[in-house]
Amino acid sequence: MTDSVRTQTDSRVGDPHLKFRAATPYEDYVRASVLSSLQQPLTSDPGEMAFLVTTQVMELWFTLIVHEWRTARDGLAKDDLERAMDALRRSISSQRALNDSWRPLAALTPAQFNGFRAAFGEASGFQSAMYRQMEFLLGVKSRSMVAPHRGHPRVYAELAESLSQPSLYDEVLSYLHRRGLPVPEHVLERDVTEAYQTDAGVEEVWRQIYADPQQHDSLVVLGEALTDIAELMLRWRSDHLMATRRAMGAKAGSGGSTGLAWLEKRAGRPVFPEIWTARSYV
Repeated sequence: MTDSVRTQTDSRVGDPHLKFRAATPYEDYVRASVLSSLQQPLTSDPGEMAFLVTTQVMELWFTLIVHEWRTARDGLAKDDLERAMDALRRSISSQRALNDSWRPLAALTPAQFNGFRAAFGEASGFQSAMYRQMEFLLGVKSRSMVAPHRGHPRVYAELAESLSQPSLYDEVLSYLHRRGLPVPEHVLERDVTEAYQTDAGVEEVWRQIYADPQQHDSLVVLGEALTDIAELMLRWRSDHLMATRRAMGAKAGSGGSTGLAWLEKRAGRPVFPEIWTARSYV
């Protein structure tokens, strides 16, 4: 780093640099002041700040996980299993951190939650575009879930593009096909804008992989990474459901849903379903 960027005044070896001509290099890189300026509570309730920070942290984790799953998907499309596995392993660590983010909110009492809930208006977590990107990558496609973002052209275009692209699981199955496994043609040629549906032929592929781990060692490792991702996603939904049940019971959701009942219905949606069901036949 040159003197045009910073001025070093400490002569003792090992002391940190304390004077800079402009913002610190840390600020330039991390944009910490931008991040810390994004919390704008709408009430005087002290709990609202925790809710805002936690929700924004979750959005950052969503962004990182989407990045990793896209990297894994693109690696598989190029038959680069090592690159894909590296990204999947990183995403698993990120998912664990994401799930831990529920802790500041998980014990809210109804009175505490009601202290700032009215500030939401019609805002609701299901409107998160980056969370929707995550679900699309898992194969949980829904055209109707793109529609709420029409008022934000860039976000709408990004979601529409993701809807039209193969999911991570689509690329996993294409990769297995290229490795010589009998993935059904109708699965490989399916309309990727539609939600993935469980297929008996795909279940048989995973049964073959798990039944012969010596022949398919690298694919078992892939399957177990996907299993970790699926399990963590199911835990995320379950923790969301539990936090909602604890804070607001069966009240209607702020975004117009039935609240708890809507979350219960979605919490059980399978992720990579045949990886789970195939285990019954190994």
